[in-house]
Amino acid sequence: MSTPSRFPTNTHAYPRPGKRIVVVGSSGSGKTTTAASIGGKLGLPHVELDALHWLPGWTEAELTVFREKVAQALAGPTWVVDGNYSSVRDITWSRADTLVWLDLPLPLVLIRLFNRTMHRWITREELWSGNRENLREAFFSKDSLFLWMLKSRKKHRRDYPRLVSEPEYAHLSVIHLTSVAQVDAWLKSLTDG
Repeated sequence: MSTPSRFPTNTHAYPRPGKRIVVVGSSGSGKTTTAASIGGKLGLPHVELDALHWLPGWTEAELTVFREKVAQALAGPTWVVDGNYSSVRDITWSRADTLVWLDLPLPLVLIRLFNRTMHRWITREELWSGNRENLREAFFSKDSLFLWMLKSRKKHRRDYPRLVSEPEYAHLSVIHLTSVAQVDAWLKSLTDG
């Protein structure tokens, strides 16, 4: 299958990002780290959708509340937001000028997700709204983070090429990064120009 024209394979072919950037990719792909790096390099506020979505006790915010929080967080003229929530895609993608898709190799994503989960569990790192990683939930439940990653990754790889071709998202500059080397080179290019 050929690469769609909206997904250049050479990092030199990528457009310079705008001032409203969405970073998407599977769990463990480095969305939050990359978005924070972009924000730091370009002086943009960083918005993490997980922080707006998760309430204490791993309770999801009601959809209307979540959508309102996202709309408020992205009301400004500049930002970088990370997350894949389709329930707010009409807000995030429509207001963005640039989409960065981290589509890294599956073995790497699995290793990163495992290491991140273990680190958070060992250190008892507090996540959003006081939530912490739970190994049983992450590895052995029907809502396993790893099962979620595998399902959502397959869906993203199927849907994102189609979605960026739709008229309502034609305004987006698309940056599709498929390796750590590409991510690093692209991030470095943000301060080289």
